[in-house]
Amino acid sequence: MTSRESNPHSSFILHPSSFSACRLIIDPPAPGAWNMAADQWLLHQAAASGACSLRLYHWSEPTLSLGYFQRYGDRSQDPRLSGVAVVRRISGGGAILHDRELTYCLAVPAAHPLSGRRQALYQAAHGSIVEALGELEIAASLCTERPSVGGPEPFLCFQRRSRGDVLVGQAKVAGSAQRRIQGAVMQHGSLLLARSAIVPELPGLCDLAGSPVSEERMIDHWLKKLAAALRATWRPEPLSDGERSEVASLVEAKYGSPRWTEDRRRASRADLL
Repeated sequence: MTSRESNPHSSFILHPSSFSACRLIIDPPAPGAWNMAADQWLLHQAAASGACSLRLYHWSEPTLSLGYFQRYGDRSQDPRLSGVAVVRRISGGGAILHDRELTYCLAVPAAHPLSGRRQALYQAAHGSIVEALGELEIAASLCTERPSVGGPEPFLCFQRRSRGDVLVGQAKVAGSAQRRIQGAVMQHGSLLLARSAIVPELPGLCDLAGSPVSEERMIDHWLKKLAAALRATWRPEPLSDGERSEVASLVEAKYGSPRWTEDRRRASRADLL
């Protein structure tokens, strides 16, 4: 297999001298349990290895991911979500219907200059998305308002607004959440490419731009901007067979388990990490 075949986005690789190298993983679409297990695996890998990694991926079917603190039964508030596959994240925030989107996971070790400042990592990812969209002639901005207080928040993340979210007009098109452990922080988030037929009231970039937006071009521009924000170069390296086996074990032990998905309070301490 050639390097181009193993990495379909090889045109996005950057090679200037830099502060550090960041592993770039382009994954094929996968079920929700696999995607969340892979994100947790990258978090612990960053703590163990001291290395930074970025994973870009999609979902093999529309999937609802619950924030860590959300109740499983709350999805019944919206009948449209009752038949959708569901998984629970280790990060907080509102539920996300992952459908027509690009999802990312950025894992950095504690030694990374941005890891100690919570907003700095959001700024790096979201600010670089705004810059990338600008190069595609899509006017985007970062939300400056603070979350409202005094009432219940909407169930879905993209119906909420938080400081630092990416907006096109008044529509939220990108949001992220973090999870920290000793030695590393993981931030994962979604960029809506087009509206889902399940929740059509949430528009994506193609809907807001009025014409199709090339995902490949979007990734190309974003990786360049994100590399500059992280002071890193990309080191393309897919998950090895051994690493995929470790992720699969995590799927079986945790993310594929109803105990974790339906009631994280019944999960063991090991499940929570």
